[in-house]
Amino acid sequence: MGQLSFYSAEARQPGVGDLAGLLCGPGQAMGFGRGTAARVSVVVADRGRATALATECGRRGVVAEIAAVEERGALVRTAFRADLTHLAAEWLRGGAAKAVPSEFELDGAVLRFWAMVSGGRVDSAYALGLDPDAPETHEPLLAALIGSGLPATLATGPTGGPVLRVIGRRRLARLAELVGEPPGGVAEVDWPSATPGPPNGR
Repeated sequence: MGQLSFYSAEARQPGVGDLAGLLCGPGQAMGFGRGTAARVSVVVADRGRATALATECGRRGVVAEIAAVEERGALVRTAFRADLTHLAAEWLRGGAAKAVPSEFELDGAVLRFWAMVSGGRVDSAYALGLDPDAPETHEPLLAALIGSGLPATLATGPTGGPVLRVIGRRRLARLAELVGEPPGGVAEVDWPSATPGPPNGR
């Protein structure tokens, strides 16, 4: 592997742009008031992930509420805010369809959010969940991950949804370094590790 072109989650000040990690997964952006405000939201598998996301959003000055979703985990949603309009505009083609911004680059902070939203260790790989309702985002996100120095493959995850699989000890170690320590509420088996494979073999 060559030198990576992005930085770890701790290498720079957190900002609202880091919430792009929600949109790499199944998150959604919504504009309001002809582009004067926007919000982001995502449904995650459990309350622990939701709490971790809300905490990380709070570190960026963004208040996020958590609500239960019947049989689907928990919803994390911000209020409509002016400082989220740029993020929403980048990720919404024609103001509606979700699309990966042109020349999108991943860094450790965005990857950290992505892992909190839909990441998990699967056998000898780490899988980053994609948005099943936005298949046109899958290949661009794969290209962004590869372009950032983390070769991956597009595959089907344990629950049947699309994922990007990162495999190989060196790549997993680099991914773990980039996203930092597991946030409170996210199980270690769901967080990138330099050691391939979760304890439960999920």
